[in-house]
Amino acid sequence: MANFYTDNKNLKFHLEHPMMKKIVELKEKGFIDKDKYDYAPVDSDDALDSYDRTLEIIGDICANIIDPNAESVDHEGPEVIDGHVKYARGTQENHEALKKAGLYGISLPREYGGLNFSMVPYVMAAELVARADAGFANIWGLQDCAETIHEFASKDIKDEYLPRVAKGETCSMDLTEPDAGSDLQSVALKATWDEQQGVWLLNGVKRFITNGDADIKLVLARSEEGTKDARGLSYFVYDKKHNRVKVRRIENKLGIKGSPTCELVFSNAPAKLVGDRKLGLIKYVMSLMNGARLGVGAQSVGICEAAYREALKYAGERVQFGKAIINFPAVYEILTLMQAKLNAARSLLYETSRFVDLYKAYGFLSETQKLTPEERQEQKNAQKAADFFTPLLKLFSSEYSNQLAYDSLQIHGGSGFMKDYPIERIYRDARITTIYEGTSQLQVVAAIRGVTNGFALSKIREYENLQYKPEYEYIQKQLVAMTDIYEKAVAKIVSAGDSEYIDFHARRIVEMAGYIIIGYLLLIDAQRCDDYAHSAEVFVKHAMAENVARYSYIADFDIKEMELFKNISEKHIAS
Repeated sequence: MANFYTDNKNLKFHLEHPMMKKIVELKEKGFIDKDKYDYAPVDSDDALDSYDRTLEIIGDICANIIDPNAESVDHEGPEVIDGHVKYARGTQENHEALKKAGLYGISLPREYGGLNFSMVPYVMAAELVARADAGFANIWGLQDCAETIHEFASKDIKDEYLPRVAKGETCSMDLTEPDAGSDLQSVALKATWDEQQGVWLLNGVKRFITNGDADIKLVLARSEEGTKDARGLSYFVYDKKHNRVKVRRIENKLGIKGSPTCELVFSNAPAKLVGDRKLGLIKYVMSLMNGARLGVGAQSVGICEAAYREALKYAGERVQFGKAIINFPAVYEILTLMQAKLNAARSLLYETSRFVDLYKAYGFLSETQKLTPEERQEQKNAQKAADFFTPLLKLFSSEYSNQLAYDSLQIHGGSGFMKDYPIERIYRDARITTIYEGTSQLQVVAAIRGVTNGFALSKIREYENLQYKPEYEYIQKQLVAMTDIYEKAVAKIVSAGDSEYIDFHARRIVEMAGYIIIGYLLLIDAQRCDDYAHSAEVFVKHAMAENVARYSYIADFDIKEMELFKNISEKHIAS
């Protein structure tokens, strides 16, 4: 039988990263659960073996249930019946298969029925599901809401909701509204404390809510009367059993059709406060969004994998002018760069996941024991890295998922434009990844500080100072040359002392940093496996051209030229 985990050696390569042993030891807190739960690992090798076996089960379900259902789900889609969502037949089958296998809540602690897996295998599972069906990945991936409950909610709330997630109840994060999309501080859904009932009551409308009729909902609402900014927002958990939230409609979307994106009406919906008042957006949603962006990174890499495989298969089978089109330079150049970008996005995905694993593991460990100064510093370093790498990952992986889907469809030619091939669906599904959980432009806003404060350069220098095999030193020299022009570009922009000028060039310098970092990650991968040297060489050659173009634009750009670009907005306002 097909298996999406075992047919992809790149996944096990990242699962066996040298850092994983330390991550597992921290996550398991010295393997204290081994005497309490018969399925708990006794050491790091046992834990990694458990990760491997579980991913094989997920890979089997993805290949033999979720993937075969993807086309019918895309055609059928969900529907609204009496104010609630009914999934497409295939979506329900997918959900039941994973639920029956006990694969929800795999990152949750064992006391709540979870497997206590680290972020790396959880993210890997999300990649597998997305390769099979990017739309269903949204339903599967929203179990990440449980991480927010686990990290910030009271013990009573954790005890009530987390075991239910582990048993397969679905989740949603209800943030956006008709007048509050990216600008979440404008959220208006009202939360009022009812003294008589002793509960918070939610009233208002939410829009564009993924899996909007979920069993367990995390809701951002305005709890402080008279406020209009982020300081008036708190975070709540709502239980579907109260039946006080109705689905007004399901959006008719371009792609990810199986994932119900809903407009919701809250009518005196009873809810419980998560954490402290006034910190809903400032603390809890920001944490949740970082997890969601990691999830979109995994989804994007899964789409990249699916698109690349469809292109490779079609190019090998399609014969024109007496030979398979894979033998034409115009096609094999596209495929080679597609493979390099796929490996690049995946390397960035798992480097980011390891940073998240480290700082979160130290955070939970600190609840039961005092961290040493060295451990506190490592936690701090990992969190700083995660804060920069997460938007970088979301930016690059989502853009690459669109590029690979585009290139794959192009290789299919006219056939790819028809619904006879999966690439037509994959192409549509990819488009949303650069938009939701923060557009590519917002990821730049989140990452630019790491460029201007020197963090990105310090990380590049850290990678630069590693030891590399002599045969790959020529790749490192190219990366060093790229770093030189990157430094010059950053220096010119920062020295102007104009925030609007920095914002204007932000995407260029963030991408320049990203290209260098990803190039090093592929080079580091090549130290453990020579198979990655080809992708490293191809990617760095591509990245060099991209960075030179960006540097040339910045070097020749005078701050006064910004007026050229302001012209259209000023004309629009005047009219």
